[in-house]
Amino acid sequence: MIGLLMLVLSACASRPGPEVLTPVGAAVPGARIVTVYVATTRERSAPEQNVFTTGRAAALNYAEFAISIPPGHRTGEIEWPGTAPDPATSFVTVRQTVLDEAAFRQRVRGRSGRDGRDVGVFVHGYNTNFQEALFRLAQLSADSQPDTVPVLFAWPSEAAITGYVADREAVTYSRDYLAQVLSMLARERSVRNVAVIGHSMGGWLTMETLRQLRLQGRDEVLKRLQVVLAAPDIDLDVFRTQVAAVGPMSPPLTVLVSKDDWALAASSRLSGGRERVGTLDVADARVQAVARQAGLRVVDITALEPTDTFNHDRFVAFAAIYSAVAPRSGAEDGLRQAGAFVFNAAGTVLSAPFTLVGQALSGQPAR
Repeated sequence: MIGLLMLVLSACASRPGPEVLTPVGAAVPGARIVTVYVATTRERSAPEQNVFTTGRAAALNYAEFAISIPPGHRTGEIEWPGTAPDPATSFVTVRQTVLDEAAFRQRVRGRSGRDGRDVGVFVHGYNTNFQEALFRLAQLSADSQPDTVPVLFAWPSEAAITGYVADREAVTYSRDYLAQVLSMLARERSVRNVAVIGHSMGGWLTMETLRQLRLQGRDEVLKRLQVVLAAPDIDLDVFRTQVAAVGPMSPPLTVLVSKDDWALAASSRLSGGRERVGTLDVADARVQAVARQAGLRVVDITALEPTDTFNHDRFVAFAAIYSAVAPRSGAEDGLRQAGAFVFNAAGTVLSAPFTLVGQALSGQPAR
């Protein structure tokens, strides 16, 4: 365990600071501009600045960022700027604006247009600073959902490996605010659907928010949501109670899992050895029973290549591959219903819903 934590510390020794949020001017020819809208429970360092601290704001702060994606961008990667940001080779901020709630709603409404567009809300995970979450959403939007309006919900992570407990408290603090943002977006007539992606500890925040909305009788909001939990850092027993309270969703709530996620293995140890939802085995008959009863889609993405050393961000590859090839490969149709699936690097569903139940019980190998 100590060795794993030291590896994490060494990997995170150099991280982007607020300087990457400083606009650098116009983008270069061939670059793509991704506009990201932000709702955050982080405090501003100053009232009229889009630099956010680890402090907890008493009300939501809003912002807009235009991020330039370089012409030679590689799918799934964030080409971080160096000391002299160059839009020809790296992600750079070209514009940023401080917004209030009314301006935030107006900008999202304007981007959605008369014909309506989907909005994608990204809820980042543990040990993540603001600029890392912002640039990750810009990358996800550029690679997989160019027609979706990207919204970042940024909660005040300490962005430190030693801040696990503080981060857990920060996501608990942020539940009401995420519910406020989702309710706001669901009320917008120009928005077709609201897709929510909760990664890691952000998956716990997402589930707690769904539970809260259900208990408050906000069914009209939940009906507008399409939810994906990517490598969710949630205790399995806690997840069962959350799912029971939320109930079935349409389309089904999707859970992306990897059996060899080292970050979740460390989280499990920090939590007394309790299993995390993000490492569930889709060949386990018990997992199948829960999926069938609760109407979940559990998708094993272990075959996909991660971009980190902890196998914790395979959802990045899944988003790009699924968006590019699933509609013509048949994967999209297969993943519309509840059940257990294995997803490979070609974007193919390798197991039909619930077929792994019989294989697990009979001892037959999975296809």
